[in-house]
Amino acid sequence: MITVTQALDAVFDLLEPLSTEDVTLAEAAGRVLATPVTATRLQPPFAASAMDGYALNGVEADPEAMFRVIGESAAGHGFQGRVGAGECVRIFTGAPMPDGADRVIIQEDVDRQGDLITLARKLDKGPYVRPAGADFAPGDTIPAPRLLSPADLALAAAMNVPDLTVTRKPQVALLATGDELVMPGEAPGPDQIIASNSFGLKALIEANGGHARMLPIARDNAESLRKAFDLASDADLIVTIGGASVGDHDLVGVVAAELGMEQSFYKVLMRPGKPLMAGRIGEAAMIGLPGNPVSSMVCGHVFLVPALRAMLGLGAAPAPRRSASLGAPVKANGAREHYMRARVDGGKITIFDRQDSALLSVLAQANALAVRPAGDPARDMGDRIDYLPI
Repeated sequence: MITVTQALDAVFDLLEPLSTEDVTLAEAAGRVLATPVTATRLQPPFAASAMDGYALNGVEADPEAMFRVIGESAAGHGFQGRVGAGECVRIFTGAPMPDGADRVIIQEDVDRQGDLITLARKLDKGPYVRPAGADFAPGDTIPAPRLLSPADLALAAAMNVPDLTVTRKPQVALLATGDELVMPGEAPGPDQIIASNSFGLKALIEANGGHARMLPIARDNAESLRKAFDLASDADLIVTIGGASVGDHDLVGVVAAELGMEQSFYKVLMRPGKPLMAGRIGEAAMIGLPGNPVSSMVCGHVFLVPALRAMLGLGAAPAPRRSASLGAPVKANGAREHYMRARVDGGKITIFDRQDSALLSVLAQANALAVRPAGDPARDMGDRIDYLPI
């Protein structure tokens, strides 16, 4: 068996960033920018008012000075003349500053009577003018790679860039195996259970930038598995669920090897999730997850999410960890790295008592996986430990 770190490095060796495609801004939410976005214009393209008020020459802005209003400047409709001595223009937020004006007196500091204004005795300092190019200028960029946020898309739009080059979404084929499985909504036989892993993993994949395609459940025979692998032949990543152990009915590794899989590793020093495998089959990378529901989801967070990020061009790195103080003491850990379901609230982490890898109800209550290194000694309340947010 190999360590989690060694296994993750081996998974990264199977992967490389995918090709790119161009999408419109409206389609780019949550995608990974592959090439920088370069501004084509100045923003703002003109000096603009930051407040509603009156634009005038700042050197004339003495307390209680009087000015004649000669026009109006609104967003999209600037004042076309020039502001002279003793003159001002009514102006609104975002409107272009008229020629000859370099300060905005906010309307709260003005008394207006007809076309005459009188400034207050105490004036706000101002000048409430946004300089041209204060936000960005031609040639400024949004760097890549990066996961595009709503703010990034707003910025790209303001830069007048209608299309973005993004990394293609990883196409992931999800292949659940086992005679014991039936789909939700079907009537299970006396020896069957409902297939659940595929649905949790599909959600995890798609929340992290991939597109998951659920294949029909493969039964515990070589012919069914061969057909399922054939259906997955166009995927970038094949994720099998179950059938990766060494029992008489665990045929995934055997059939995959017959189909030419180059196995990278099998079995990892971790709890839960020891019977994990990875390799390449055809043009696709393959990760074989354990069949126990919690084991499958834990391995999804530890291996599958970092794999997706690597394929999206975001770098090959483990899932980021945080730390928190233990809310209660815990016993010493064993010989395998243990990912324990836990809950983090207010900077404290509480590890659940029940850690059986079949208990999805406990996983649903968790928002963290407490990470106990191999051989970690007993820990006291208040000790800080690492965890993965989930």
